[in-house]
Amino acid sequence: MPLQRYNDRRVLITGGGSGIGQATVLRILDEGGRVAAADVSESGLKDTVAKAEPHRDRLTTVVLDVSSEESVKQGVAQAVEALGGLDALVNAAGILRSVHFLETTLADFEQVLRINLIGTFLMTREAIPALRNGADPAVVNFSSTSAAFAHPYMSAYAASKGGVQAMTHTLALEFAKERIRFNSVQPGSISSGMTDGTGESKQSIGPGLPADADFSLFGKIMPTLPVDGGGMFAKPDAVAAVVAMLASSDAYFVTGTEVRVDGGTHM
Repeated sequence: MPLQRYNDRRVLITGGGSGIGQATVLRILDEGGRVAAADVSESGLKDTVAKAEPHRDRLTTVVLDVSSEESVKQGVAQAVEALGGLDALVNAAGILRSVHFLETTLADFEQVLRINLIGTFLMTREAIPALRNGADPAVVNFSSTSAAFAHPYMSAYAASKGGVQAMTHTLALEFAKERIRFNSVQPGSISSGMTDGTGESKQSIGPGLPADADFSLFGKIMPTLPVDGGGMFAKPDAVAAVVAMLASSDAYFVTGTEVRVDGGTHM
């Protein structure tokens, strides 16, 4: 039987229509939580609902674009109303663009920052008033191993995730006296909507790499732990389990840090 750390706990999760976000929705539902899953993809949310049996009565879905201030305001208000308050926010929504740096367009660079970094800012700012009234309030942001370690062809993504990590530290200190905890996870070598090409506005790492990519550069970012089925990507539930811990009351004395989930890639 799974842990039951989320009985009567209310959680809003972005990127809930695919990949790690969806896995986190399902994990927290399994632990007894009430969840509002938000995503820009209606079809993705329908897939999450279909997979949420037998917990669908505790799942609300919200179509939300994290890059739009108006959409965030409306979506967070809808989620908080449906849940009757908010105890935790998980900012899992994100996109990846892989391209040679000199071929990176300003539009693509700005889009990645808009969704990954500004989206995290908008969601967090809008959720804090509800979190202030929550029980053991917590925010879990999504950084990446690329924030601290070189990942070729991913400059915009790395910049956005480095920003998320730095902002997480700042918010942890700013809101410490209010007992709102802020932490981030750093996934690496994880199968997700960004790496397998599923979900709207997502791009695959594989097909998304430049045609002349130098694959020898990726030798340093291979996991050391064996991956079930071979390959280099672990399942999203590897990250969902860590997120569930950080957003729960079990992590009551953990704030202002990041947890790397990469199978030992960056020892």
